[in-house]
Amino acid sequence: MIKVYSPENLVEAQCLKDLLTSRRIFCHLAGVDLIGAMGELPAIGLLALYVDDADAGLAKELIEDYLNAEPEELE
Repeated sequence: MIKVYSPENLVEAQCLKDLLTSRRIFCHLAGVDLIGAMGELPAIGLLALYVDDADAGLAKELIEDYLNAEPEELE
């Protein structure tokens, strides 16, 4: 498995994991268990998304599209 992204927070991490899973890309979210130790550990860099090596290119592309998406305006 290869690390494809370091989410800023648990909400972003879960959204991205769900996005990848919806595209049938197995995704492991590492660091979730460390969130409870925030007072003792640095708050940055605890979370990471990992996918199989073969899926890394598509996963990175999907994450990039998600991060660059513009919200639709409601009429």
